Amino acid sequence: MRWIEPKFRYFAGMVLAGALLLTGCSAHGGRQVAEDNAPIGQVATTDRIKVAMVTHGAPGNTFWDTIRRGAQEAATKDNVELIYSSDPEAGKQAQLIEQYVVQGVDGIIVTLAKPGAMKDVLAKAEEAGIPIVSINSGGEVSAAMGAFAHFGSDEKLAGEAVGERLKAEGKASPICVIHEQGNVGLEARCEGVKKVIPATENLYVQGTDMTQVASTITAKLQTSQQADAVVALDAPIALTAAASTSETGSGAVIASFDLNAELAQAIVDRKILFSVDQQPWLQGYMAVDALWQNHRGGFEIGGGKDILTGPAIVDSANGEAVLEFAQEGIR
Repeated sequence: MRWIEPKFRYFAGMVLAGALLLTGCSAHGGRQVAEDNAPIGQVATTDRIKVAMVTHGAPGNTFWDTIRRGAQEAATKDNVELIYSSDPEAGKQAQLIEQYVVQGVDGIIVTLAKPGAMKDVLAKAEEAGIPIVSINSGGEVSAAMGAFAHFGSDEKLAGEAVGERLKAEGKASPICVIHEQGNVGLEARCEGVKKVIPATENLYVQGTDMTQVASTITAKLQTSQQADAVVALDAPIALTAAASTSETGSGAVIASFDLNAELAQAIVDRKILFSVDQQPWLQGYMAVDALWQNHRGGFEIGGGKDILTGPAIVDSANGEAVLEFAQEGIR
């Protein structure tokens, strides 16, 4: 895996190593005696807590399924009851969070794609003493919104990495497809591409309607003969864009963000040039684990900085290795 060097890097391994260390400790903080013979990987014996994860993911999107799988695996290990809900509409996402604040959950995991809509309700959670962790988007405002940790990728940096790779491939006129208007993370990705390749043009589509996505990308390729690359910000969008380039006979290459098994296979088959992976399974897993460790010992990891799970380039050179894990649903 080729990693892009971020401005601040906090290795996921540090967190996972901490989790492994803690599994060797008793619920009272002391090391277990040898006579316990506790098997590695056993379910935690700490008090059961309830954690709510609220995302802006659209139903059926494989990216969010991967995040949820990671979160559920950590929840199973940590004896946590995980409640997962999502809504692409920011106002409804805020309503879901408020519902869990009223219920008095022991922790909240939230995405901050549209942080303005989350400000008031997260203030209520903070006032109620509910610890907050953010994932995926909004790392730059996470601490200000009351979260003690953020797990995700530096989206602008990831966009710059895409721009540099496309520039090295000789591409000069990319189309950057934004599938959710107002999402700060998606805007930052395209901003990063444009910083490296100024001729980059944003194209807005309705990500919940793949028929509309296909027709809009197809029409754009038909009217923009100079377009030599399509940058998708989501795996299903990338696969749809690949079909559009085939339909129009366009020579534009497809680059993407995020990953699923189908996209990994398309990279191996050289239908997609590359994708930038932010490792969503890790985001879900580490967010739940961080709240569990906070509950049992008051731990707050990250030191006020984002805990970066990416970006990492997946292309034909390493695609087969990644494909195996994508097929398992953990990449």
